[in-house]
Amino acid sequence: MSDGPELISSTPARERNWLPLAIAAVVAVIVVAAIVVFTGRGRTSATIAPVNAAADAYAANVPISNLKLYQSSNMAGNQLLYLDGHLVNNGARTVAGISVQVLFRNSAQEVAQNETQQVKVIRTREPYVDLEPLNAAPLKPGEERDFRLIFDRVTPDWDGAYPQLRILHVQFQ
Repeated sequence: MSDGPELISSTPARERNWLPLAIAAVVAVIVVAAIVVFTGRGRTSATIAPVNAAADAYAANVPISNLKLYQSSNMAGNQLLYLDGHLVNNGARTVAGISVQVLFRNSAQEVAQNETQQVKVIRTREPYVDLEPLNAAPLKPGEERDFRLIFDRVTPDWDGAYPQLRILHVQFQ
C-alpha cells in the first residue's frame, strides 16, 4: 500500500517541432535579400575614381559643352542638383556609353566631392524630362545629344561653382 498518491504523468513528453521556425528564418532571409537587391535599382550608381585617373583616349572626340546647373527639391523635401550638358560625337565610332567623373570643389579649390556617373541622355523634354541610358540610342558619328546628371547629395563644402567633368570611359557599339 502506498502512503500517498504517486505523481506519474500519463502524457508523454512532446518533441519540439522546428519546421515552422526554420520556415520563418528562411522567409526572413529572403525578405532581407529582396530589400537589398531592390533598393539599389533605379538609383544612379555613384562610384569614386581617383582624381588623377586618366581620361579615355576617345574623350577628345566627344566634347562636353553648354553646362547648366539646376537645383530642385523632390516630394520628400530633399534637395536635388541637376547638371545638364551637350555632347557631340566628332569621332568615327558609335558611342554606346560614357562614364564621367564629376569633381565638386570647395572655396580653396580642393576636391570636396568626387563622383563617377554614367551619362543619361535626355529623350524628351515635354511634358517632363525623360532620361535614358546612352546605349538605348547610341551616339553615331556626327550626332549630338543633351544629357543630364542627377545628384541627390552634394557636400556642404561645395563652393557652388560648376563642377569639373572628365570623360573617364567610353563604350562603343
